[in-house]
Amino acid sequence: MADDTSQNVKLFRQALPYINAHRGKVFVILLPGEALAHDNFSNIAHDITLLNSLGVKLVLVHGARPQIDAALKVAGLKDEKHDDVQGQLHHQLRVTDTDSLEEIKKIVGNLRINIEAKFSAGLPNSPMHGADISTVSGNYVSAKPFGVHNGVDYQHTGEVRKVDSDEITRHLDSGKTVLQSNLGYSPSGEIFNLKVEDIAASIAIALAADKLLIYSAESGILDDDGEAISQLNAEDAQALVQEKIASNGLDQQLLNLELATKACKSGVIRAQVISYVEDGALLTELFTRDGTGTLITQENYELLRDASIDDVDSILELIKPLEEEGVIVERSRDLLENEIEQFSVIEREGMIIACGALYPQEDNSGELACLITHPDYRNKNLGQTVLEQIQRNAKKAKLKSLFVLTTKTPHWFQERGFKESDIDGLPESKKSLYNYQRNSKIFEKAL
Repeated sequence: MADDTSQNVKLFRQALPYINAHRGKVFVILLPGEALAHDNFSNIAHDITLLNSLGVKLVLVHGARPQIDAALKVAGLKDEKHDDVQGQLHHQLRVTDTDSLEEIKKIVGNLRINIEAKFSAGLPNSPMHGADISTVSGNYVSAKPFGVHNGVDYQHTGEVRKVDSDEITRHLDSGKTVLQSNLGYSPSGEIFNLKVEDIAASIAIALAADKLLIYSAESGILDDDGEAISQLNAEDAQALVQEKIASNGLDQQLLNLELATKACKSGVIRAQVISYVEDGALLTELFTRDGTGTLITQENYELLRDASIDDVDSILELIKPLEEEGVIVERSRDLLENEIEQFSVIEREGMIIACGALYPQEDNSGELACLITHPDYRNKNLGQTVLEQIQRNAKKAKLKSLFVLTTKTPHWFQERGFKESDIDGLPESKKSLYNYQRNSKIFEKAL
């Protein structure tokens, strides 16, 4: 029992930086109909409630695809679908006639009531006890008809016209959790059956959400070996979309990848694909270092890449002010040219706005050095982005740990998992070069 308590305390402490980082942020969560029908949905509801309790502003967008399929079959109604067209997210699109729409309205209303019931539970000794989560729904999505394409009249199937982001934000700021279905409304009062993925993307983009979280059957976007890809930038994700279109045709994996990529290219900071089958996937993704599933990151104007010889002048200009202040050790042009392959940089419209370097050592560790962000961009977590890239490079090089020497930013590294060390923990070659006058603090992180 003591061991379990100690482990729980350790895990909670490790989660604290993430708790602070997520508080007050806007998350849009896509819950497909398959997730609502799964046995694990009660646990998902508990995890979402925990986010609400920690001060995260939540918009829950729920689908109903399998429930609609079943209801139309029971009602003996025609269920006509066609491959999506004209640049939409790749999926089959349902033709919604008048009779089908009536069944869909019943299904969606029933699902909304059941979801609200999940978040209303609060029995003593249950995870929901005292949660007091309040949900609100409304006509926040304006829709228009999808129309006739390739001779097919999609009737009451529609697409997003506009999102009432002001009204949603008002509810979020008052502590409400917004619940949105796959139905949208026209200014003339018509009801349209919309693709839930389009709604989730449109809301996330309209709110400039901090995260779009997409629940999927699989643990993220899978590679050719069936393993989850841990992270993609938007450019690489778009390339993978084209590859999947060429090889696999239309499937939910492709739809989720396109959805995440579209959101990130349109202003959403991060999109994450996680499993609704795996218990605790949401919490693991948000509150642990390695997470689970697939993370797609925004990359509109900023390009993270390996440095080249052409970047020497820009890096020298970036690091010069800190060299003059004595924050970092001076580097000559000749030295930087010889070491340029060790650097990673972030470029924005031809300008280097952040950099960092990795120097492998003889003891299978790596030195993290020259981690700098341009003063005009220090509120964008670029240092974190470069650090993550260097960590990935270190893992590829089979390094077991990273260490850093710093005089000004020890807390920044501590907040990212580095622990204070001493000179004795340095590789022998670094011990002999340690500058006692600078008296740099030493921090280390296992990989």
